[in-house]
Amino acid sequence: MFSPRGAVSPANLKQATRRLVQRGPDGQKQWIAPHGRVGLGHARLSIIDLHTGDQPIANEDERLHIVVNGEFYDHERIQRELVQRGHALRTRSDSEIALHLYEELGAGCLHQLRGEFAFAIWDEANQTLFAARDRFGIKPLFYAMHDGTLHVASEVKALFAAGVPACWSRQTIFGSMAGAHPTETLFEGISQVPPGHYLVATAGYVQLHRYWDFNYPTVDASMPACSDAEYAERLHDVLDEAVRLRLRADVPVGCYLSGGLDSCAVIGFAARHLAHPIRAFTLTFDRAEYDEGPIAKEMAAHCGAEFFPVPIRQSDLADHFFDATAYAEALCFNAHGVAKYVLSDAVRKAGYKVVLTGEGSDEIFGGYPHFRRDMLLYDSAGQDPAHVQEMLAELGRMNLVSRGLLMPDGEGISTASVTRRLGFTPSWMETFASSAFKVRGLFSDDYAIRIGERDPFKALLDSLDIPQQLSGRAPVHQSLYLWGKTVLPGYILTTLGDRMEMAHSIEGRLPFLDHHVVELICSMPVRQKIRGMTEKFVLREAAKDVITDTVYRRQKHPFLSPPATLNRDDRLHQIMQDTLRGSIMDSLPFFDRRKIVALLDRLPTLDDGARTVIDQVLMLMLSACALQDRYKLAS
Repeated sequence: MFSPRGAVSPANLKQATRRLVQRGPDGQKQWIAPHGRVGLGHARLSIIDLHTGDQPIANEDERLHIVVNGEFYDHERIQRELVQRGHALRTRSDSEIALHLYEELGAGCLHQLRGEFAFAIWDEANQTLFAARDRFGIKPLFYAMHDGTLHVASEVKALFAAGVPACWSRQTIFGSMAGAHPTETLFEGISQVPPGHYLVATAGYVQLHRYWDFNYPTVDASMPACSDAEYAERLHDVLDEAVRLRLRADVPVGCYLSGGLDSCAVIGFAARHLAHPIRAFTLTFDRAEYDEGPIAKEMAAHCGAEFFPVPIRQSDLADHFFDATAYAEALCFNAHGVAKYVLSDAVRKAGYKVVLTGEGSDEIFGGYPHFRRDMLLYDSAGQDPAHVQEMLAELGRMNLVSRGLLMPDGEGISTASVTRRLGFTPSWMETFASSAFKVRGLFSDDYAIRIGERDPFKALLDSLDIPQQLSGRAPVHQSLYLWGKTVLPGYILTTLGDRMEMAHSIEGRLPFLDHHVVELICSMPVRQKIRGMTEKFVLREAAKDVITDTVYRRQKHPFLSPPATLNRDDRLHQIMQDTLRGSIMDSLPFFDRRKIVALLDRLPTLDDGARTVIDQVLMLMLSACALQDRYKLAS
């Protein structure tokens, strides 16, 4: 908390810190500057330096103070170098290295840091608050100005606890539902520090600055003459190092394992660095088309891991839907985030605080079917058009569970502004445009008039440096870039990542989002990512020696929970029906309950495919109801 013209409230600071207890159950501390204008609070999850790593941490002359959420890797090497340069370290914690690097380099410290992090430093000499977020948005960082005080926190609920009003933002709800996640949030007056950015606040201003970005090569750039084997070897080495570094902890480290290439590659590399079996935690579903348990079990046996299945039923999703959504502070289009919430609970109860995960791989290698669709439509020059159409049809048949979720389905809101700016519309934007069209038909008349023909994609593109970062790039690379700026930090790393893990005090570590890995992948040609109908081509080759043949040959299976709309006897379906027909829906300022009830009444007349598509729309509204119920948001 930073109040340039008055004193911060110790009571509010303490209350806000307490609200983050799930992120840090191992100790809480606050520090307020002698002049009273700045306060830092920290809730600690102890993983490195269990005994002397409490925060806030001060530098030698106590003119700098820091609080950190997350993990910095290869920190011991940096600690040694800092000591050699004359720094006196107070702890053995990885967090302290950011403090002394800032002391030496200012904002340039960020280029020396490797990991997933959000941190804030009070710089007394310069009367400046410096707050930064990691390159990809793995760790959250929110800020709001209220009553002359700047509040910065890891979660929105801490801002509410500090006194920031809890209100819906009518301006951003539609953009969020369209997948065009802005730096603003669902909540009025509350913004995010974007991934790869830092915030600087003084008595006179608050400014954001970018320090990192995805940099894809232009199509006319000269590329090194590398063979497939050479590309795979380079990736093998850098990914292996990223996994190895993330095994460093003073507590046991486990691994999330599905039947997918990503988590199987991670555990395969990890197992080679450990003298003991790593524990593999796997969600299993009671519907065969969504269950990857048998493939994960085979992979665990292959690498000598201890297989730990976590069965989940629709009733479990029903029991935890409202809690998981409240922790996410975001809308969801499938209950897969709730499944991750249940999985993280099981991991914590098993005595673990740290897990390696496969998140981020699809976002850098083009793993989702909509990226393959882009490849076929826009990056297939010289191919027989008839053959391209055959492969598009095959892609649709192979991804029926992704219909309406990862592949376009039906009419959508206009994406003309995207086509004008980019020359094409990425398939994922078409998909979200279709979802947004369905949602818009359920808005109240007043809200529909208010948003009019608002184009959330135009607002997104206006916020980006298109000439510098998109122009001249291959269409698939443009699509990956836009996804990495929106859905990756706004949904994948939130609803499927940090929030579901931290809800149970679990730290997820993401080797694929090591910036050395990402920068290597960005530099590779599109054909290393997608080769015909094979996604993540170079990863398959790089990980071939650590995964099973089943995983090597398997196509992407998206992590999704069975739609609640498919079985009227499931409790999640019943909760959806009861909630969307009830008083909570009436209290939301966006929707018309009569339109929603009419849609619910039509569900029995729809086939399974149509109900799968409409499930995401109903899930968006159900999650909005969950947020309204938990936070009593004003409108």
